[in-house]
This record gives sequence, C-alpha cells and structure tokens, in this order.
Amino acid sequence: MLLKIFLDLVTLWVTVDPIGTLPVFVGLTHHLDPAARRRAAVKSVVIAAGILLVFLALGEYVLAALRIRLASFQISGGIVLFLFALTMIFAKSQTDKGNGPEEGHDIAVFPLAMPSIATPGAMLAVVLLTDNSRFNISEQLLTAVALVVVLAAQLGLLLCANPIVRVIGRSGANILSRVMGMILAAAAVEMVLDAWPKLTKP
Repeated sequence: MLLKIFLDLVTLWVTVDPIGTLPVFVGLTHHLDPAARRRAAVKSVVIAAGILLVFLALGEYVLAALRIRLASFQISGGIVLFLFALTMIFAKSQTDKGNGPEEGHDIAVFPLAMPSIATPGAMLAVVLLTDNSRFNISEQLLTAVALVVVLAAQLGLLLCANPIVRVIGRSGANILSRVMGMILAAAAVEMVLDAWPKLTKP
C-alpha cells in the first residue's frame, strides 16, 4: 500500500507538474489584481480536480465505450497541449492589447484548469493508475487521495504567485510565458512521439 501511494504521488506530481504550472500561471495572470489572481488560482484547481476525478472514476469506461485506445487519447492530448503552447509563444502581451482577456473568456477554465493543471498526461495517468483489471477499489481510493494531495500542493504554489509577479514585473512575466510555451510545445511533441509506436503496432 505504501509503495502504491508513493508511486501514485510521484506519477501524478510529474504529470500534473505543480512547479512547472506556476510560471504558466504567472504569465497568464500578471494583468490581474492580487484578489482576482487568487480567485483564478482556486477556481482553476477546483475545476481541474473535478476533471481529473471524473477521469479517475469513469475514464476507462468512457474510452472503452467509445473504442478509443489510450495511445490515441495520448496523441490527441499532445496535439491540444501543443496548440495551447503556440498561443503562449505567439500571443501579444496584455500591454499591447490594452485590455485584459477577451470578454467572456475565463482563463481559470482554459487554459489554466485544462490543459495546464489537468494535463493530457495527468488524465492518462489517472486512468492507468486505476485500471480495473489491476487495482481494487481500495487501491483506486488511494490514487484519489494522492491526486488530492498533489492538487492541494498545486493550489498552495499558485497562491504564492502574487509576490513572484511583484518581483518579475509584466515584462518578466511575458518572457516567462513564452519560454514556458516553448517547453510545453516540446513536452507535447514528446507525448505524441511516445504514443505513436503503440498506435502503429500491428
């Protein structure tokens, strides 16, 4: 049991990547006031938790019912993550736009909750870590607990974003956003390359 909890924590930490999400959050929310940034942090983590818990409970059944292979899901997730990374790299800065995000666009939902926190890799991980053919209900509950712990750590890190924004300023946040976009694009390509051989196996 302890080994399972440890492995689940490590896997979920790597796929959710709370530390890597922090600079993305800073880059996307630097135009917000501190109170709005805190609200965005809480909302994005709550929504991501809902998405990942639904995948944990029902993901295997949904994919099986739709006859979607895990490798196909991984590739599609990598493509979505790559497109999101491109928007980070080529987006105009908020100072260039003169305004905040476009009206009706809630960045806490997209791209923060998904695909930044509830990443394609994290959704795939919770499905694999709760495989009904390998793990019983108690082991699946341990995975759920590990997921909640990782998301709580994610929230704690995001709530520390205000002093970071004050230190690096808007220009630093814009640069950080573009650098993280490049890293996310590379990670997305790796996801696709990793899944492709599994999809093409005879």
